[in-house]
Parts: sequence; C-alpha cells; structure tokens
Amino acid sequence: MSKPATPTTRDRRDADASVTYGFGPLSISEPDRVRPGKEFIERMRTTFPIEREMDKMLTRKMEHRAAPAYAGASLERMTEHLTAFLNEAVEGPYRITDQRWFAGGASKIQMGYTLHWNAPGRGPSIDRMVVRMEPSESVNATSRAREFQLLKAFEGVVPVPKAFWVDAEAKWFPEPALLYSFCEGITKPRATASGRLAGIGTNFGPDLRARLAPQFVRHLATIHTHDRGSADMSAFEVPAIGSTESALKQLGRARRVWEEDRTDDLALAEVASNWLARNAPILDKVSVVHGDYRSGNFLFDEHSLEITAVLDWERGYLGDRHRDLAWTANHAFGHVAEDGKTFLASGLITPDELFETYEKLSGLSVDPARLRYYTILNSYQLVVSAVASAQRVANMGKTHQDILLASAVPVGYIAAEQLRKTLEELL
Repeated sequence: MSKPATPTTRDRRDADASVTYGFGPLSISEPDRVRPGKEFIERMRTTFPIEREMDKMLTRKMEHRAAPAYAGASLERMTEHLTAFLNEAVEGPYRITDQRWFAGGASKIQMGYTLHWNAPGRGPSIDRMVVRMEPSESVNATSRAREFQLLKAFEGVVPVPKAFWVDAEAKWFPEPALLYSFCEGITKPRATASGRLAGIGTNFGPDLRARLAPQFVRHLATIHTHDRGSADMSAFEVPAIGSTESALKQLGRARRVWEEDRTDDLALAEVASNWLARNAPILDKVSVVHGDYRSGNFLFDEHSLEITAVLDWERGYLGDRHRDLAWTANHAFGHVAEDGKTFLASGLITPDELFETYEKLSGLSVDPARLRYYTILNSYQLVVSAVASAQRVANMGKTHQDILLASAVPVGYIAAEQLRKTLEELL
C-alpha cells in the first residue's frame, strides 16, 4: 500500500470551513440528557438520521434512561428468565446446570450455563452455552438481532460461536439477549500480565504473534469478501455503492450518541465531526464490517495456537472495509515492539504488513485516503464511546461495569490526542 496522500486543496478548504462554519454543539440541557422526554428523543432522531435498527436501539436507550440505576442481577433470577425462554424455544424436556457469570468485556452481561436437551438433528446433547444481554444501559447500544444474524452468516466461514436463539425484543429477558455456544480459548497468553481494558494492548510476544497474525489477517479478509448470499440480513441496510451514504450514517450515529451522552463541551469533537461530514468518502464495495476487530475480541488455543473464535460482532454493519482496517491499526489498540520503536497493530503486526497481507489475501485494495478518513472517524468514535458514553453510564450507575467503564475514560483522551494531531496536520 502506498503512503497516505497529502491533503488535497478540497481537504484543506473543507477542513478550514469546518472551523469557520462548523455546526457547533446543540443547545441541550443536562436534564434532557438525564431524563429524556419524547420531544428530545424525536429531536435526536430527526437531527441525526441513521439506520433503522440502530435508531431503534438508541431510541430504546433514551426511553429507558430515566429508569432506576442498575440494581444487580442474580443467577437465580437470570435462570428464571432463561427457563421462560427455553420453555418456548426447546421441544421436549431439558435441564439447566452450571450457571455462572463470565467476566471480561466492558458492556454486556454474560451468563454461562450447560443445557442438557434433545438438540434438533443431534438427539440427546449436552452443550455449554452463554446468554449475552444488555445491562440497563450499555456503553454500546447495539443490536442483538444484528449480532445473531452475523454469527449465523459466518458459521463455518470463520471461527465463531454457534448462535442458537435471540430475544431481540426482550420478551423473555429484561433486555435484548443472545444465546450462543461457549467457545474454548483465551484472549491473551496466560503467562503475561500485559493488556489493559478488554484485551486492549495485549503483548503476545514474538513467537505467538508469528502464529496468530496470519490467521488474524486471513479471517478479516474472509469477512470482507464473503458472499452474503441467502443469509438472513434483515436487520441491516445495504448502502449504495458510489455514494457517501455508508460513511455519513456511521458518522450520524456517533454524533447522535455524542449529543445524547456527553457531559461537557469539547471543541475538538465539533471540529472533527464537521471535517468528517465534509469529506465523507464514496463507497466502492459493500462488505460486512465487523466493527471491533482487534486483540481482545478473538480467542485462541494456547496449545495448537489456532484462533478458535472471532467474538463481539455487536458493532457489525454493511459498509466500507476501511473502517475495520483503520480500527485494527488504531494506536489505542496496539503497542510498540521489543525494539522500542516499531508499532504493532493490535499487538500482532505492523500496519504496513497488515495492509499488504490483507490486499494479497482479499484481492481488495487499501486506499490511503479512505483509510485516513476512517482513522479519523474511529478516533472520533473512541472519544464518543469513552469520554461521553462510558462516563455517562458509569456516573448514572446503569451497568454492572461502572468501575471498569470509569477506567476506560482515559482511553478516550488518548484517542482525542491522536485525533488532534491528525486534524492539525490537515488543517
């Protein structure tokens, strides 16, 4: 891949215009954000048009925000919800054992259990499974329906958990929930203490990354080139090739979350969002975008050194592959190699090697201009998620991970500094 192009005249003109004629923050009172009413919610929906499924999730989040703070959950109560669901989903007798909470992650409640049942096509079976459910408010308001459909679409294509059922409308569970198979594996070497929040910054070491990196890039190339065919993708919208629709809807979602969740003004966020709006790239190919492809979101077997599962598809959508590539290479998710100077994307591979290998495996080009755009959009998204959403959710006590989310806020400021440096070069 060639080096990123020098900003064009249009880039400089639009970047300057975003400072002079920027939209600026909306006039919203803090009480509106704490107890959003119908008028506020409709204002957000009208101001920031986004995909229907994501509009549904964000609207639900706002409608539930004024509810009491998270009061905790018990295995007994979750088992009751699970039993009610399985009474409808499973034919014949079944038994639930070994209920337990899973740690890890920064946004979802996850309960493991073992299901003894007559599985269709298999007969008497014992399966280890997981219930993955939203807390009363998540740092990522995402769709369980989308996550379910993506897992079904990629079963047998890349290593993923087997998706069994979804309660997309929270009919049986307190919040939308996904039920899928438990996958064996670890996210980082057991012998290392490296790695921060949610596996970010994991140091795999030279030998392990030499085995994992080729698999990591190959699976990403497969995701982006996979023919969706007859897969049920009804929870998704297909953006128009030759338009800026995909980029602008992703930006619109981030801007909406920023306005709904932020606790303070941040001029940098306004400058960034206006530059992004004026420089949205044209889509050349519709790919499945994983949305959070990085270290911490895949499992591997420590003996065979094979990746056993690609996890956390909750941010997935149909759009531009450069969104994933820029996310994987984001400085917030990697670290410097043993030589003290070489940056490793997701702790596995240099960005140049990542892009070159990806092009060979996928047959798709990596465009420096679009990569730069999504690098800026991703940094902006990290600022939104950490500085606005994580801080808001933690302050309001809406999740089981309030302490963890509070510790995530500094990640947003690291991303903000990277965003400032990049925009300063453009401006």
